[in-house]
Amino acid sequence: MTTNTFKYDKDSIFTEFNDAKAKDTKLGKGDDNKVHTNRIKFLRDMIDLEAKMPEVFSYVNINFKNLLNVYLTQDPRLTFYMKVFGKGPDQMMAEQAYDD
Repeated sequence: MTTNTFKYDKDSIFTEFNDAKAKDTKLGKGDDNKVHTNRIKFLRDMIDLEAKMPEVFSYVNINFKNLLNVYLTQDPRLTFYMKVFGKGPDQMMAEQAYDD
């Protein structure tokens, strides 16, 4: 029996996610909210790995399933803003401009 000593940390997950995002941005011709194929694959891979080897995620607490559900929506950016802030990004920017 082999023992796995590898552990993910937030930085390594963030780096891999950013690599997937860069590939999607390139596919979207510079628009990072147009194509999400690589980010969806990354999140599915993380969900599978977490099911098979939960110990590699002992240093992090990330809900990959919730993130995947957001990226599977038609507009993940809008969905994220609505879930986290209860308003869309346009409304957030308008409020920030008003506050300045």
